[in-house]
Amino acid sequence: MTQKNCYRIEQYYFCIVILQVFIIMFTKKQTDISNFFIAGINYKKTNAELRGQFAINNEKYAAILTLAPQYNIEETFILSTCNRTEIYGFAENADVLCQLICAQTEGSYETFCDIAYIKNGIEAIEHFFNVAAGLDSQILGDYEIVGQIKKAVKFSKENNFLGAGLERLVNAVLQASKEIKTTTALSSGTVSVSFAAVQFIKEKFACITGKNILLLGTGKIGSNTCKNLVDYLDTKNITLINRTPGKAKELAGELGLNFALLDELATKVKTADIILVATNSDIPVILKSHLENNGNKLIIDLSVPYNVEAAARQLNNITLVNVDELSKIKDETFHKREAEVPEAKSIIAKHIDEFLDWHAMRKNVPVLKAVKNKLQAMHSCSLYNSCFVIPMASAIDTAHDEEIIQKVITGMALKMRVRNQLGCNYIEAINEYMAIGINISSCTN
Repeated sequence: MTQKNCYRIEQYYFCIVILQVFIIMFTKKQTDISNFFIAGINYKKTNAELRGQFAINNEKYAAILTLAPQYNIEETFILSTCNRTEIYGFAENADVLCQLICAQTEGSYETFCDIAYIKNGIEAIEHFFNVAAGLDSQILGDYEIVGQIKKAVKFSKENNFLGAGLERLVNAVLQASKEIKTTTALSSGTVSVSFAAVQFIKEKFACITGKNILLLGTGKIGSNTCKNLVDYLDTKNITLINRTPGKAKELAGELGLNFALLDELATKVKTADIILVATNSDIPVILKSHLENNGNKLIIDLSVPYNVEAAARQLNNITLVNVDELSKIKDETFHKREAEVPEAKSIIAKHIDEFLDWHAMRKNVPVLKAVKNKLQAMHSCSLYNSCFVIPMASAIDTAHDEEIIQKVITGMALKMRVRNQLGCNYIEAINEYMAIGINISSCTN
C-alpha cells in the first residue's frame, strides 16, 4: 500500500468519524457540569416565615416533577427543610428551575428571584458538598441534613428524575459527608435543632419535674426532638399528638410516653407547661385562642412555615421561640466543630476532584464508542481491505481484531484524559489501527 493511498484512506475514515462525533454532540443531550444549577433560599437571608412561603411538601414535590418536562427538565430534585428550599438540576438556565419550583409555592416567582442565590457548574457542586457536610447548616455540622437529602433524592429517583450523572454526583456527595462524619469531629457532640430546643428548655427551667410537655408532630424532626427530651431531660411526662395517630402511638409505646388524638389538642394545650411544635402544616395549628388565660407556657416552634399563630407572642403568659432564634445558641461543642472545618473542606476538595475526573471521562464515552464502531467497520470494509495484499478480514481473526481495537481505544481514552486534542485523538487511533494492519499484511506476505 502506497503512502498516498494510506493518506487518502486515513482522510476518508477521519471525516466519517468527525461527522459521527458532531451528530452525537448535536443529537445526544449532555448533562454537562455547565448545565448544572442550584437555585435556592436559606436562613442566611430569610427568616422562617418567609422561607415558609417556599416550603415544599411531598404533594407539592410530586406536582413539580409532573410539570418538569414542560420546562425541558429531565434531572432534578428539591431539598426543602426548616433552613432552606433548594432546587438542583440540569437545565438550560437557572430561570427555568426558579419558574418550576415557584409554580407550586405560596410565595411568588418575583419574590423568590429577589432573595434566591443562583449557583452554576463547579460552584453549584461545591455548594452541594458543603450542604451535605453540614458546613452550610444553620447549626454547624448538623448531620440531620443527610437524611433529608437522601429522602429528597429517593423521591426524585422513584419518579424517574435522577439520571446517571446526577446520581453519581449525589453518591459522591454522600461519600464525602460520610468520610467527614467518621474522620472529623465536625458532627460530634449534640448540636442540632432538636437538641437546641432541649438546651433552651433547660435554661428556662431549673427543674423539669412536674412539668407537662406536649409535642405536636412525630416526623423526622419531631421524633428526634422527642428522643432528646427523654434522654437529656430525664422525663417521661410527655404527650405526643400527630395528624396520623398511628405514628404518635408507636413512638409513645417505644419510649413509654403518652399519646393523644388530634381532636384533644385544645385540652392538652391547656394543661401543658411546655409545647414543642414540629408539624408540617401550611397554616398555624396552635392559635392564640388556645393559649389565652391558660397559664404560663413555653412554646418552641420548630416548623417552617411557623405553625404557631404569630398573635400568640402578644400574650403575657407566653414565651414563644422559633427555629431561627434557637440557632443562635452557641456552646463549647459548636466552637470545637469550627476547628474541624479546614479538614472537612480538604475532604470535600478530594471528592470533587474524583467526581470531575469521572465526569471528564464520561463526556468522552460517546466519542470513544463512535471511533470504536468505525474501527470495527474498517475491518470488513472493501475500500480499506483493497489496500492490503492479504485482506484484513482474513489476516486477523475476529477475536484478535477486537483485542487490537480495544487496545487502540484504551490508548485513545488515556490520551483524551491527559489532553483532549479533538480530531488529533481520532486520527491517531485510525493511524494506529492501520499501522497494525500494515504490519500484519507485510508479515504474511
